[in-house]
Amino acid sequence: MTTTSAFATLLSMEPITVLQGKQIVLGVTGSIACYKSIDLASKLTQAGAHVDVILTESACRFVTPLSFRSVTGRPVYTDMWDLDDHVRHVGLGESADALIIAPATANTLAKMATGFADNLLLLTTLAARCPVIIAPAMDGGMWEHAATQANITTLRKRGVIQAGPAAGRMASGLSGLGRMLEPAELLGELRLLLARGGKLTGRRVVVSAGPTREPIDPVRFITNRSTGKQGLAVAQAALDAGAEVTLIAGPACEQVPYGAKLIRVQTTQEMGEAVLAQAEGADALFMVAAVADFKPRTTAERKIKKSDNADEYLRIELEKTLDILVAVKDKRKATGFPKVVLGFAAETHDAANYGNEKLQRKGLDFIAINDVTAEGAGFAVDTNRILLLGTDGVVEEMPLLSKAEVAERIVQHVARALDEL
Repeated sequence: MTTTSAFATLLSMEPITVLQGKQIVLGVTGSIACYKSIDLASKLTQAGAHVDVILTESACRFVTPLSFRSVTGRPVYTDMWDLDDHVRHVGLGESADALIIAPATANTLAKMATGFADNLLLLTTLAARCPVIIAPAMDGGMWEHAATQANITTLRKRGVIQAGPAAGRMASGLSGLGRMLEPAELLGELRLLLARGGKLTGRRVVVSAGPTREPIDPVRFITNRSTGKQGLAVAQAALDAGAEVTLIAGPACEQVPYGAKLIRVQTTQEMGEAVLAQAEGADALFMVAAVADFKPRTTAERKIKKSDNADEYLRIELEKTLDILVAVKDKRKATGFPKVVLGFAAETHDAANYGNEKLQRKGLDFIAINDVTAEGAGFAVDTNRILLLGTDGVVEEMPLLSKAEVAERIVQHVARALDEL
């Protein structure tokens, strides 16, 4: 999967299912990047996780335990000699679903690689039976040093997951590789980790999202009101279910789920070509994009000016664009892939009848129908109301839900269909 620092994680104030109720140990070591860890602890807590924070003595020189306790509502641990619980490191390590060290300094990485256990965090790391993620943070020269690279190699061989570092400006004023990943990216790493073993583990999923744009001239285009929110939510839900996700996104899609392989497109033709290419061998296709149905028959090479037209009106002749789902239907007949196809139908009237006709004509397994004129549904909002149809009729009529909840339900139905094949 592509997981570069250019990716963001979709965040909301509602709990994230894959993180809800999970026990996360957050280890914080002595780096100026500590301030980011407070934000990470806050985001994890908002997502529904129970966050136990361990600060090293050096970390306490940058941040205070009170800062973390204020955002997590839980005790913060600093002292390996606290006799209230002489096996605290065992309890924390054994109960955790994941342990993330952010920031992880060069000193901590060296101690981990050699098995040192001279503070509570290192003791807990040795006792942990859960996956361990490290988020390195240090100056570029320290990161590139042969000793640090040897330690990283040793830790990776032991199964430790490396997240970052990123390139950019550092506290020294120099630029290079060594910055700790942003909290949203580390949250994305944890989501990917905890999604292992989900209902779509081992499955390859393709999701399209957002609108397409059909150029009139170099500065104008035909498009629609889609923002891509529902498609991005479906991609995130598939990632949370353990799938390998390829996201084919139109130009309006801004917050791309961390961990998705991203393919950017502009026009319906470009989206169609990408969908057909990625559909080869795919387990499921979620065609959530709101593609343009028509495009200008010709595109002006230069900006069309008012002064160039003597008439009061500008006439633009339109022609139909590629019907992507019909093309997928033909490909599927020839190859058998994608195994399951779900389409979306954004309608303004008689939505159920139009949606059912589309399901039959385009050979879909499911179609998610929404009336974009209904209050709280449609474009540029965070909620949706969906009627999900299958080949045997109504699968589920969803009340007004967040688009994240809609996406989770849709992904569950497709996962069950794949299991039944």
